[in-house]
Amino acid sequence: MDTARSTDRWYRRLAAVRGRQGPLASNLERLSGRVTGWTGSSLAFVAALAIILAWAVTGPIFGFSDTWQLVVNTGTTIVTFLMVFLIQRSQNKDAVAIHLKLNEIVAAVEGASNRLINVEDLTEDEVRMLHRHYGRLAQLSRESGALTDSHSIEQAGTRHASKQQRRRHKRGARVISRPKGASDGGSA
Repeated sequence: MDTARSTDRWYRRLAAVRGRQGPLASNLERLSGRVTGWTGSSLAFVAALAIILAWAVTGPIFGFSDTWQLVVNTGTTIVTFLMVFLIQRSQNKDAVAIHLKLNEIVAAVEGASNRLINVEDLTEDEVRMLHRHYGRLAQLSRESGALTDSHSIEQAGTRHASKQQRRRHKRGARVISRPKGASDGGSA
């Protein structure tokens, strides 16, 4: 029941945010979403190809004049200019959605470092520092021979040392419990 209430609250908040958008912003978002969807379709590619072919076929009719060339140059410039903004808008929205999904995963996974939530808001130097840290974790995993071991930022060194100590202890216990002169059957 608690989850249902939480979900209802979430949908009410979304509706409130949508209600705050003015009609112009709402209409522009809807239009840009439709145009972005259409321009990424096969039909849009066929239409663009047909326009270019029609332009090329009319070249001899207009004697390959400067005006004929200017028509396609102007058209492609305008389309490119507008598409830059549509593509950027679409990528920004997708990036935010992906970050939110990743934040949810980090928040939900036990043992994951919550410091990584909203890591995209860190400065470039902070991101580089985290990159170096995770590079060190990869090095620790390579050294231990266990590439599937996982560490949080806070626990990496301690976990690695305790894992190494447990492995040494287990190896020592196996050696101690073996009768004198017995072989483990492995090669040296």
